[in-house]
Amino acid sequence: MTVSGDRYSRRMSSSPADLVRRFHLAFGLDARTTPTEVSPALAAHRGELLAEEAAEVAEVAVTGPLDRLAHELADVVYVAYGTALVHSIDLDAVIAEIHRSNMTKLGPDGSVARRADGKVLKGEHYRAPDVSGVLRRQGWTPDGQ
Repeated sequence: MTVSGDRYSRRMSSSPADLVRRFHLAFGLDARTTPTEVSPALAAHRGELLAEEAAEVAEVAVTGPLDRLAHELADVVYVAYGTALVHSIDLDAVIAEIHRSNMTKLGPDGSVARRADGKVLKGEHYRAPDVSGVLRRQGWTPDGQ
């Protein structure tokens, strides 16, 4: 993403992780370098921020308008990336692992199992995501290991 006249236009990434990192650094917010647990107070605060944003999405999804829904969805993503940054989680890598797992819900013949409301279900070929493995590759060591 570039903005004419922006002194960062030649080097600024538009990835959510990079944008949120810039925000956290500019405002003196937490941005760790190794995946870690945080204090219960900080964890609760991040959870409250996410819940606020999710509630706004739920409301606007029904009442609209579409531009406000887009805004609220982006806010959820922004706060989620901020929460990941507070914990030093490479959320892009975790999303890639979730995607890999989700794609195993598709049967080898292309069949899809769905719930009555259309939600895609886990079939017999489903393979759970290895989020712990992703975090370990990022430097995380679970307590007691």
